[in-house]
Amino acid sequence: MPKYVMWGSYCEDVLEKRSPYRQAHLDGLAAQKEAGVLMTIGPTKDITKVFGIYEAEDEAAVRQLIEADPYWQNGIWTEYDVKEWIQAL
Repeated sequence: MPKYVMWGSYCEDVLEKRSPYRQAHLDGLAAQKEAGVLMTIGPTKDITKVFGIYEAEDEAAVRQLIEADPYWQNGIWTEYDVKEWIQAL
C-alpha cells in the first residue's frame, strides 16, 4: 500500500487555541494508528509545523483523514501538503 507524508502548519498561539479540541484530536489519531493508516505524526519542537506519515489506498484518503481532524476543522492546522513517499529503507 502506498505511503504518504504530510507537512502542515499550526496557527498562532497554538498551545492555547488547541485546548478545546485536543482530546478529540488525539482520540482520532489513536483510532487511525490502531487501524493501521497512521504510522506516525507530531509537531516540530517549536510547534510551528506538523509532520505525519500515512499508509493508505490513495492521497484522497489521506486528505479526508486530515480534513476530518478537529485541528483542521477548527483552524489549528492552517495549511497542509500531502506527497506520496517512497520509503528507501
